[in-house]
Amino acid sequence: MDELRPRWPEALVYDPEMVGYVLREIVEVPTGDFQDLRLWRRQVADLALRLVEEYQRPVLVPMTLVNPGYVEEIFGALKDAGIAAHHFFLKVSEGVLVNRIDGRSFTPDDPAQDERVRKWCKSKIESCMAAVDTLPSDTVFLDGELSPRELADDVLARVGAGPGR
Repeated sequence: MDELRPRWPEALVYDPEMVGYVLREIVEVPTGDFQDLRLWRRQVADLALRLVEEYQRPVLVPMTLVNPGYVEEIFGALKDAGIAAHHFFLKVSEGVLVNRIDGRSFTPDDPAQDERVRKWCKSKIESCMAAVDTLPSDTVFLDGELSPRELADDVLARVGAGPGR
């Protein structure tokens, strides 16, 4: 995202985790994963749709979404509303994922919470990697071995936002 944002300044960046954090303050999340809340999925799709309608700009949504039903629910809502969506999935090895998680700070002022979040993220690696074969056929798989700049080049070219657009 750090490479895409400055090179595609007209795009809005919308992180659906923020919707999850709000819901977590209001309702219990029995599974611990707010993606399991039907309301989260509906709100994610609706806010993405409303951002496009209201601002007439592209929207970048950085989110790991691998449950096939949830992917269909969210992308289906966008498609039904006539919104063109590109689903990119970064394919990386488990070791690379672990290193990336270990290199992130989720709550810099709370090391204990940071460690709990890292542990939770790592617990999701296996299911995320297993879901690759269940993603929609139009999913664009990106090579996680490429540099961030090369990945951004690929995404921008595929969405028609690269140089010479």
